[in-house]
Amino acid sequence: MSSNHTHAPGQGHGHTIHRHCHHHGWDNSNTPILTIAPGETVEFETVDSSGGQLGPGSVLDDLLRLDFGKVNPVTGPVHIDGAEPGDALKVTLVSFRPSGWGWTANIPGFGLLADQFTEAALHIWKYDPASMAPALYGPGGRVPLKPFTGTIGLAPAEPGLHSVVPPRRVGGNLDVRDLCAGTELYLPVEVAGALFSVGDTHAAQGDGEVCGTAIESPMDVTLKFELVKGANLAFPRFRTRGPVTRHLDAEGYEVTTGVGPDLMEGARAAVSGMIDLLTARHGMSAVEAYMLCSVCGDLRVSEIVDMPNWVVSFYFPRVVLS
Repeated sequence: MSSNHTHAPGQGHGHTIHRHCHHHGWDNSNTPILTIAPGETVEFETVDSSGGQLGPGSVLDDLLRLDFGKVNPVTGPVHIDGAEPGDALKVTLVSFRPSGWGWTANIPGFGLLADQFTEAALHIWKYDPASMAPALYGPGGRVPLKPFTGTIGLAPAEPGLHSVVPPRRVGGNLDVRDLCAGTELYLPVEVAGALFSVGDTHAAQGDGEVCGTAIESPMDVTLKFELVKGANLAFPRFRTRGPVTRHLDAEGYEVTTGVGPDLMEGARAAVSGMIDLLTARHGMSAVEAYMLCSVCGDLRVSEIVDMPNWVVSFYFPRVVLS
């Protein structure tokens, strides 16, 4: 792991960590790439969640050859001076510089409906990183973009190497689409120095990321770090700068539901219902509808008190296929 970093005055940040300074999995014994004081800003160059194995020209065979030991790399770690267990690290997401391309895939064995979608599928996206106009999807599909960090977190106190796939108390693979520019994220610190890393950047995602991938897109992320001493957070929390609808309300939503005593089964039923609706109405294949739901539709728990049955809804914005 390289310890090189450059100072970049005049670019709104004090340090840059290059994309080759990344690691796979969380481990509090990782050597920091950089040490900073609270109040400093860092630009992180990230690698896409395939670990650079997919690119703008990739085809399905490239997806089938993925080495899963290289997926979901995170850039870092950064040591924050004075961070101690019990503190919170406040991370302000200052800005994103997108790359202009991304990918979405159905990966066999992964995703909410893995038992129904057993064949691999891949969609390569191209978008304008300057205008950030909606990205095209098949005939007529237009997906509004909203860059954010899928994986953002700190090293856990428990020693050893821990998978980057599941989210944790200290953050990690949260896949919360509102961790975007302007958001302030608070992460519980479990080890001295916090040891912060970030990656898995997305150009767009629906709440739920139902097929297991969003618009996976490498980009550069500028973050500011501050400490809240003795915060003693149980879990991460965050504050958004403003509305989080991404202006997808203009033409309303198609909504399907799942009703029953199990929230997971309700979520599966709601998504399956939307896939059926999209395939019947728009002539796309089921796996195309599944991937589209993952990047722009939202799962919501609509009711969780009227026992014994709960309601999960899936909201698909009509503007995407209008």
